[in-house]
Amino acid sequence: MIKLNKIPTTAPEGASKKDYKEKTKALVERLGALQHLMYAQGKYSAMVILQGMDASGKDGAVRNVFDACSVAGLNLVSFKKPTEEEFAHDFLWRVHKVVPQKGMMTIFNRSHYEDILIQRVHGWIDQDRVDMRMRAINAFEELLLKDNNTQVFKFYMHLSKEEQEVQLMERKEDPEKFWKHNDGDWEERKHWDKYMDAYEYAINNSVIPWHICPVDNRWYRDYFIAKTLVEHLEQLNMKLPGTE
Repeated sequence: MIKLNKIPTTAPEGASKKDYKEKTKALVERLGALQHLMYAQGKYSAMVILQGMDASGKDGAVRNVFDACSVAGLNLVSFKKPTEEEFAHDFLWRVHKVVPQKGMMTIFNRSHYEDILIQRVHGWIDQDRVDMRMRAINAFEELLLKDNNTQVFKFYMHLSKEEQEVQLMERKEDPEKFWKHNDGDWEERKHWDKYMDAYEYAINNSVIPWHICPVDNRWYRDYFIAKTLVEHLEQLNMKLPGTE
């Protein structure tokens, strides 16, 4: 049973920022090469979920980790409040239509987990419906993996409440970051404990496991995500067509 308050939100003690940034640079280049193989071979796809509290660094991770990936084989999807059309369908409808086809890598900035996080925290759905949706999510992700060779990577962006305050204040006070400021983020922060409960539920009830990524140190966040992706994709032993 994973308890988030027992897991550090910072880099390992004694970790060198300079050393890890060098390691990350090499991993980012390798990820780009692996994504090229995925795109050329057209056998596998990858769905990368970045899920976390406001100011947990999802946008920065996208910029830094996928910098060497080709835009031809890369998609980014951000999930915001559902539209009227999306509300009129089942909660997975808007997700299923944007999952990656073979050869593609798709990054989800937030995801289908919003429908058992924010809706649970605010009491818009009851626990029975949360449980039903969790079962549907597990079946959905297993379908992608087992029926379409879609590699599912789920990163919980593990941010401390103290660091979130720092990041949100920077958005409010730094003119270059003010465009990110949203009063609603401060309102959601008031529900921190409820969100932690909701995240722990999602993490502990998932069939495909989550990677708990410490994000207080952004340089370690990038290393963690890049390393996780590279190590898994290397195991697929992908090859260029004609060399298999």
